[in-house]
Amino acid sequence: MTAGALARRGFSDSTRALRLMTEAGLDARADTAVIDALAAAPDPDQALLGLIRVLESDPDPAEVLDVLREESDLRARLSKVLGTSPALTDHLVRHPGDWRELRGADAARSPEPDELRRGLLHTVGADPHSAAPAADPAVVGDGTSETLRHTLRVAYRRRLLRLAGRDLTGLCTVDEAAAELADLAASMLDASLAVARAEQPEDAALCRLAVIGMGKCGGRELNYVSDVDVVFVAEPAGSADPGAPVDEQAAMRAATRLATAMMRIPSETDAEGALWEVDPALRPEGRNGPLVRSVSGHLSYYERWAKTWEFQALLKARPIAGDAGLGRAYTEAILPLVWEATGRQDFVEDVQAMRRRVVAHIPAGEAERELKLGPGGLRDIEFSVQLLQLVHGRTDDRLRSGNTLEALEALSESGYVGRRDAAGLSEAYRFLRRLEHLLQLERLRRTHLMPDPGSQDGPEHLRRLGRALGFTANPVRELTEARRRVTSEVRRLHEKLFYRPLLNAVAQLPGEEARLSPEHAKIRLEALGFADPGGALRHLESLTSGVSRRASIQRTLLPVMLGWFSDSPDPDAGLFGFRQVSDALGTTPWYLRLLRDDVRVAERMAWLLGTSRYVTELLLRAPDAVAMLADDQDLVRRGPKVLEAEAEAAQRRYDTAEESVAAVRALRRRELLRTAAADLLEVSSVREVGSALTDIAAVTIEAALRLAQNRVVAASGDEPLTRVCVVAMGRFGGGELTYASDADVMYVHDPLPGVDTGAATKQALAIVRELARLLEMPAAEPPLKVDTDLRPEGRSGPVVRTLESYAAYYGRWSQVWESQALLRARPIAGDPELRRAFTELIDPVRYPEGGVDPSAVLEIRKLKARMEAERLPRGADPTLHTKLGRGGLSDVEWVAQLTQLRHAHEYPGLRTTGTLEALDTAVAHGLLAADDGAVLEQAWRLASRVRGMVMLVRGRGGDSLPSDLRVRAAVAGAMGCRSAEDEEGVWEGPAEQLTEAYLRATRRARAVMERVFYDD
Repeated sequence: MTAGALARRGFSDSTRALRLMTEAGLDARADTAVIDALAAAPDPDQALLGLIRVLESDPDPAEVLDVLREESDLRARLSKVLGTSPALTDHLVRHPGDWRELRGADAARSPEPDELRRGLLHTVGADPHSAAPAADPAVVGDGTSETLRHTLRVAYRRRLLRLAGRDLTGLCTVDEAAAELADLAASMLDASLAVARAEQPEDAALCRLAVIGMGKCGGRELNYVSDVDVVFVAEPAGSADPGAPVDEQAAMRAATRLATAMMRIPSETDAEGALWEVDPALRPEGRNGPLVRSVSGHLSYYERWAKTWEFQALLKARPIAGDAGLGRAYTEAILPLVWEATGRQDFVEDVQAMRRRVVAHIPAGEAERELKLGPGGLRDIEFSVQLLQLVHGRTDDRLRSGNTLEALEALSESGYVGRRDAAGLSEAYRFLRRLEHLLQLERLRRTHLMPDPGSQDGPEHLRRLGRALGFTANPVRELTEARRRVTSEVRRLHEKLFYRPLLNAVAQLPGEEARLSPEHAKIRLEALGFADPGGALRHLESLTSGVSRRASIQRTLLPVMLGWFSDSPDPDAGLFGFRQVSDALGTTPWYLRLLRDDVRVAERMAWLLGTSRYVTELLLRAPDAVAMLADDQDLVRRGPKVLEAEAEAAQRRYDTAEESVAAVRALRRRELLRTAAADLLEVSSVREVGSALTDIAAVTIEAALRLAQNRVVAASGDEPLTRVCVVAMGRFGGGELTYASDADVMYVHDPLPGVDTGAATKQALAIVRELARLLEMPAAEPPLKVDTDLRPEGRSGPVVRTLESYAAYYGRWSQVWESQALLRARPIAGDPELRRAFTELIDPVRYPEGGVDPSAVLEIRKLKARMEAERLPRGADPTLHTKLGRGGLSDVEWVAQLTQLRHAHEYPGLRTTGTLEALDTAVAHGLLAADDGAVLEQAWRLASRVRGMVMLVRGRGGDSLPSDLRVRAAVAGAMGCRSAEDEEGVWEGPAEQLTEAYLRATRRARAVMERVFYDD
């Protein structure tokens, strides 16, 4: 055989391979069977090198070669082991002759669990039939405990070697291999406990100790190298004297010492390396709790203190070692509690938090390579199966298996999961576990990460994995494509699995899958977080029943959408809103096509409907606006010029003022929906939201003013007598409107030349009253309320004044607070010349030459203190009131306004109506420290966003963080807060996160305000 022939068989360095074969005594022509076996290994070069090492370490290498030439089964097993696992190759080199473990009928047969247990107990000289087997060190060479432990670990490796030989040659399935690994680990723990009893006979005499397997070991689905999760349970040993007192504490201390000694043996490091870690962290109270408890101690904890995730962990609890009777007593006492966990009040919240926690703990950059935790990984399958077990297992004991594949089969046979879906998940689970096993076999180390294709040896590593799985044409590409298909399918089925059987129950679909009963469907909806599962069922039945195209598409959409609804603060409201919108648009072809083809629209729609009553109400008034959810560009704020052109076009389509203004108000409603959706979907910032709301309000008022002027003049039969303009004040003038804000305005008019002032004022008053009527008249569209309380003399003054009257008033009577209010005055509608004239009139008042004098500053400070004392609503928490509370909007805005009054005459950049613009300019000119400016801006943005979100979530305004914790949590969720661990490891919900962030920001802002505003 030539080097070229070896290269064609898969040897990377064929010249070197030919030389090594010759040196090892292999005949390239006569030993084709041996060479072909090596070539069939995942890494032929590694297999050949491993064989050379085995031959060199063996006392009779010729015998090894002769047996290999004669026995095809041994050739296949040894070659696959050598070409897959350098770690097992090292074992074969350390223990010449152990290659025989891969030879003969025994090597091809899967052992029974009891056979494994007996074998390892015999290794340490313990009696398998004893109730408490104890080791006998005399069975090993020097009779020492250290040698006994080493011998036990070598025996474990030999059993592992046999299993690997069968596994890699296809003599057992991946689930059979996982079950044998769990049985082998349990046998190792039993033998380790026997060694511990021999080393500490006094402790062994005082107690009975049982080891409960958890996690993969408990479910008989263990990896080659994995932490073995356990829980220990103990009781005092029986006494020969029935009347003798029982010292339970002494028994627990003895059991703790035995358990500690037992755990050390598999994890010790010697020439064999560590086998695996024994992890007792799933015990009650975790690492902070006692290592060993009695049955009653466990029961007391789970009945009183356990969290939902702990019951989910108990799904896999199984006695695996130690006192078998005690282990049974434990499971009989504890496991019934698992099936009551679904009825806990916080079940859904706990499960959702746990799911988010798993995702959050994936290290950055590893998600795509994670076989276990990544999207479409093993955890997706396990989580889906376990959640279905918890929901349905309390009424159906057929589902109570700790093994994932067995449970999935039971779910399918019982009709909770479709047969095709169950088969797809089972196949994917086996594929991913096979990959995981191959990764761990290489170095016998715990890992779930696929090789990084960008690393130096990544492609070669992927090639070995691909060949091990049978991909030979292009192993790297075929493996990559296969894994991509599997993870994509797992993710799809994970989303579908929990919801699809529910649809089969309520929609009465034809097909092979058995249907859930209405009772089970209600349980499923309750587990998803629906407060009224009966009502949700009725909505689902309405949406999906029948044979229409609409019902068919809804049956495709809703399984996934239910999951999205459950992630929102109010799933019931979300589903009900979706039904209403679908009823309005269900026969519209583009709507169904949009939802079917653009999953992003459906997901966004579910989130918005389940989060915001405000958005739901707007969408129900014009359901066709759902189309704007398809593209972020459709949600971006539209410029004033575009809005003005649309408003004018809308007005021209109607004959009456009422119809015309209704069309403009419909335009405003659409823009309110656009802005709210962009806000909730984080497409727009707080600043952009304020500008968008201000722009559409200004455009609406401008259009209504034109209509009011035309109507009043036409009704009176007179010519226009005066020019009118509308001046925005407060947040409106500052371009900082919120969803709940009224439009604070002042009205200015200027009689035309030669017109009597009294007649002109009468006409102007009629115009502004008609303007207010048109904006606030009852209609399907949301009203725009105008508020004139900030006019001179407040409610006692005239609603509309002439420009000359304003000049006279500001020249003689205006007070400091009015100069401050004018800082936010901005003409936004009406005659352009009059708007400019009014601006020129008020600039000297609000930007006084030389700045405000000290007496005015003192007055402003007194006004601020009085406002805090008198205007804060009774009972309001001053730390949580966004407008008037400590560190809230008022604190920030008064700092900005005092800076403007003092310095705007000197710095033109301060002549702005916007709060943030004023702060930025103050920082740029050194009037405010940069750090102080940042603190104030952060508090202002957060308070503004909270205020806006309260309106969006509740559908009505509010100036404080909601006192109802459920509503506060909904507001926090709408703002993007998610449950997470804080720096001290405490798990915080969204409401707590928002409250803490708000208090922290406003506390810092208050400190800055007191120092800057009061010159403290």
